[in-house]
Amino acid sequence: MQQYLEKATSFFEIPIDMRSRFIIILAAAMLIPSFFTPLWVMTMYSNQFPDGLVLNIFSYKLEGGKTPNQDDLKEINSLNHYIGMRPLIDDDFTEFKWIPFVIGGTILLALRVVVLGKMSKLVDLFVMFSYFGLFSLWSFYYKMYIYGHELDPTAAIKVPPFTPPMFGHQTMANFEVYNYPSTGSFFISVMPLLLLVAMWLSRKAWLAKQK
Repeated sequence: MQQYLEKATSFFEIPIDMRSRFIIILAAAMLIPSFFTPLWVMTMYSNQFPDGLVLNIFSYKLEGGKTPNQDDLKEINSLNHYIGMRPLIDDDFTEFKWIPFVIGGTILLALRVVVLGKMSKLVDLFVMFSYFGLFSLWSFYYKMYIYGHELDPTAAIKVPPFTPPMFGHQTMANFEVYNYPSTGSFFISVMPLLLLVAMWLSRKAWLAKQK
C-alpha cells in the first residue's frame, strides 16, 4: 500500500512541460465556442411538418429554428399544449443559470494550471470537468423525463408518459423525433481528451529525465 501511495504522490508532483501547457491553453479555447453554438439539437418530423421542427439547446437558452413563416419553438409549444406538456421556457431550465458560469470558471482554472505547472492541479481540473460533464448529461436526461411524465390529465389528447430520446431517434405519437449533440458539445468533449494528452506528455517527459 505504501508503495502505491508513493507512486501516486510522485505522479502528482510531476511538473507540466511547455508542450502540455500549450495543449491546456488549447483545451481551454475549445470551450469558447460553447457560448455561441448549440449543445444539442432536437428535430421533429410529421406529415404536418415534413421539413421538421427544430429546437436548438444552447448553454444558456432554448431557440427554435426559424423560417419565413414560423418560429419552431412556438410551434413545438403549441403542439405540447395539446398533449398536456408544459411549455418549454428558459426560466424552467436552472441549468441555463449555472452552465455558462461553470464553463467560464473552467477556462480560468485551466489558465491557473498553466501558471502553476503541477500535475496535481491538472488532475483536479480533469476530474472536476468530467464530473461537470456527467452531471450535465444526467440533468438534461432528468429534465426530459420530467417534461414527458408530468402531463396535464385534462389535456385534449391523451398520450402515455414518455421520455424524449437523449441520443438518436424515437417515434412519439405521429412525430419522428431525432435528438443529437451539436457543435458546442463536440468542442466541449475535446477538452478532457486534450487534458489527458497533456498529462501523458508531461509524464513521458518526466520519465525521460529520470533515466
